[in-house]
Amino acid sequence: MQPITIDTIQIGRSLNADQSVASQTTTFKPNETVYVSALNNARGYGTISVKWYMGQQLLSERQKQVKLQCAGATEFNISSATGFPLGDYSVEVIVNGTSIGTRKFNVSK
Repeated sequence: MQPITIDTIQIGRSLNADQSVASQTTTFKPNETVYVSALNNARGYGTISVKWYMGQQLLSERQKQVKLQCAGATEFNISSATGFPLGDYSVEVIVNGTSIGTRKFNVSK
C-alpha cells in the first residue's frame, strides 16, 4: 500500500454517511459545527492533520492515522459551546507533514 493522496478538500455544515461533506458552504453562524473532509480517490495510508485558525491564531490542531483500502473521506470538525466570534477563519489540511491546502470560511450572523 502506498502513502495516501488527498484529491479534494470539502468544507460545510453537515456530513454524508461516508464522511464527505453533505452541504458545502463557507459561511457559518456562531453556533454551527464546521466540518472539513479530505477525500482520497485511491487506497493509501498516512497521517492527516488539520489546523483550525481564527485569523492568524491557532484554535485547534487534530490528526488521524488512516489506512484506507479504497477511495474514501476523512472528517474533522470544530465547534464552540459558547459560539464562535464573528470573523474570518481557515482550516489547513496536512498529509504526512506536508500542507496540501487551506480553506477559508467566515462566521457571521
